[in-house]
Amino acid sequence: MLSRVAPWLASRKDGAPAGVAVRVLGGSDTSELRDLARQDAVANVFILSHLETAGSAAPTAGGANILGVFDGGTLVGACWAGANLVPVQLDPGLAGAVAAAAHRSGRRYASIFGPADTVLALYVALEQFGQTAHEIRGDQPLMTISGPPAVAPNPLLGLGQLADFDKILPACAAMFEEEVGYSPYLGGREYYSRRVKGLIREGHSLVHLDAGEVVFKAELGAVTPDVTQVQGVWMNPALRGRGLSAGYMAAVVVLAQTRAPVTSLYVNSFNTRARATYEKVGFRQVGTFATVLF
Repeated sequence: MLSRVAPWLASRKDGAPAGVAVRVLGGSDTSELRDLARQDAVANVFILSHLETAGSAAPTAGGANILGVFDGGTLVGACWAGANLVPVQLDPGLAGAVAAAAHRSGRRYASIFGPADTVLALYVALEQFGQTAHEIRGDQPLMTISGPPAVAPNPLLGLGQLADFDKILPACAAMFEEEVGYSPYLGGREYYSRRVKGLIREGHSLVHLDAGEVVFKAELGAVTPDVTQVQGVWMNPALRGRGLSAGYMAAVVVLAQTRAPVTSLYVNSFNTRARATYEKVGFRQVGTFATVLF
């Protein structure tokens, strides 16, 4: 899998092609970054959502920043560098220079996610600096739907409420642990709890509770006027295998399309049951993501 990125690696760990420079973006770069990301509004919904919320490409109060790659003064690629690395229209051939800049920051990253070729190239470059992956998921279909769902939506799905936070949080944590193999509370419960509360406050938490238990839930992890990205899809284990997921996912699409016309998600290629559900609802593959977990 990683062999397909080997030809793009620079011969030096910190080498960049002639005329190419990497620097942290500031507020004055916001418009150029937005234009770059809009070249693929689906693949770049994470950074576009950040720009919608923050209004600026400048470093955040929490210490995250965006690395810009310039060729002759023109922004040709970028990479979010916070808890995760998220490339933005970044050619795999420029991954080595970005990885070197990310490494120099001294930050340890939880993951890299985005378009597969670039993510894998970033990882191969970071591996040379001693950053070894816990898991590599190199084939994650990126899927979208832009019209009505192909199956009837379940009307019981609605927006999560803060009054139900104590019920929603354990379901979110269970989904996270199933997905990545460790608890989201390892770094402390407070940060993850704030994240879940924030999604509820923003109207990005979609949930059905019955008798005080979460039956199904999902989140709109990134939202722009053009695209939403669905994350955290979870069905209560006691109710799995009954064919309920398609109706809930159709309801997710209906609710998401009140925010933006295109609904997107990405899924592990080995999760054949989830892929079949998404295709039944009407999602179609438009690209391939990868995720590297550290």
